[in-house]
Amino acid sequence: MKFIHLTDTHVIGDGLLYGEDPGERLRLAVQSINTEHGDAEFVILTGDMTHWGDASAYVRFAVEIAKLKMPVHLMVGNHDDTSSLMQTFPDVPRDENGFVQNAFETPFGRFLLLDTVAEGTHAGAYCEARGTWLKRQLEAPGPVFLFMHHPPFAVGIKAMDAIMMHDAEPFYDVIAPHKARIRHLFFGHVHRAIWGNWRGISYSCMRALNHQVALDLDAPAERINGNFESPAYGVVLLDQHQLTVHMHDFADQSTRFQL
Repeated sequence: MKFIHLTDTHVIGDGLLYGEDPGERLRLAVQSINTEHGDAEFVILTGDMTHWGDASAYVRFAVEIAKLKMPVHLMVGNHDDTSSLMQTFPDVPRDENGFVQNAFETPFGRFLLLDTVAEGTHAGAYCEARGTWLKRQLEAPGPVFLFMHHPPFAVGIKAMDAIMMHDAEPFYDVIAPHKARIRHLFFGHVHRAIWGNWRGISYSCMRALNHQVALDLDAPAERINGNFESPAYGVVLLDQHQLTVHMHDFADQSTRFQL
């Protein structure tokens, strides 16, 4: 099975963001996915669909994302606004408490899409109500794949670590009894391509589309340094024995040749 991990599109209603047009970046990403990976089963977008969370941005986002040839699963991030989102996408699944999280089955396991947004801050959270929902989803047998916007761990970039998911320990307490069944954790938020292992759980993060967070491990927590490294999305290949994540620099214009 192939699916696409897309994240942090940061679309705005009109104009430029840091001198670039995130709506145009999304258009190019969708075009690439359809052309190069049209056989993907679905796309999962792990949050920050828009930059300001306004209605006009969701309308523009909707125009571009609707061009995908396969289904898309939408998740919220700290730059999103659930009420504005629901005006444009009223059918996005929500749990019994109104959080934008849901679960669905695939031939290779259960996919759990989590809502880690905390009002009034760019940091993430996972409250008791969300934890109760997650406990219930984890009761189902079989392999599990977790998707979230905020990572529940530090990645070494101080400013991003300050706004990671702050309920990491209660969250881990929920998933720990099922750790052997959790095959991978996907997240966004950090605007970098990152792979690693957290307490025995493999994870990966993808670059954003409009702007990236620079790999500056010495910058203070008060400053986020950005750059325009190439936008990218993840191409995930999955079967019962293996998961492979490819980062695709879809806008790369370098010369291609036979080796």
